[in-house]
Amino acid sequence: MRNERVAVVTGASRGIGREVAHELAQKGLRVILTARDPANGEAALSTLAAEGLPVAFHVLDVRRVDEASKLAKWLEREFGRVDVLVNNAGVMLDPRGARLATLDLNVVRDTFETNVFGAIIVSQALLPLMRKGGYGRIVNVSSGLGQLESMGAGTPAYRLSKAALNALTRTLAAELEGTGVKVNAMCPGWVRTDMGGRSAPRSAAQGADTAVWLATLPDDGPTGGFFRDRKQVAW
Repeated sequence: MRNERVAVVTGASRGIGREVAHELAQKGLRVILTARDPANGEAALSTLAAEGLPVAFHVLDVRRVDEASKLAKWLEREFGRVDVLVNNAGVMLDPRGARLATLDLNVVRDTFETNVFGAIIVSQALLPLMRKGGYGRIVNVSSGLGQLESMGAGTPAYRLSKAALNALTRTLAAELEGTGVKVNAMCPGWVRTDMGGRSAPRSAAQGADTAVWLATLPDDGPTGGFFRDRKQVAW
């Protein structure tokens, strides 16, 4: 048990997160699904466990340092390691037609609490175990809406948060150069989820594919990059 790779996926009770957890477990990783809501998390766990997959569930609100610390201690006690972190938990709170010039700052703060600070909090909590093992793959689920190259109007809080998540990716990757821990960001595209809506053109499996690829990169794989459909894209 302690020799198998251990992966943590945040926001894994549904959508892209649950699909990432599913695919990583199919690849033989021991996957820890996390979510704020215990009922939703346990329901996702039951679905995957019914397939005989190596999965477990742990409650985690990524905005809370104490809960991230509890998760890290539990991982060390149960497995003695963590190898993969997929920072998937995210929110889009912008009201319809939102514009930055008139947006309620509380919307920006609440968006950053999950989309940016949450990724920092969980990464900081789990990095000591990755460093200890000399191996790690951190995948930040970002968005093309955060690309500076094509930045425009609409959903300003969400755009700002994903641009910040991309900056976080580059900064952390540079800090961890040479440690065996790789950090990358990815864009899943417009996916049929609760956030993306039913009219989105991509399936959860299509949205999850690049995250799974980055989570299982070989030692000579990239770090500090932004990817869509397994291809590097501009920031």
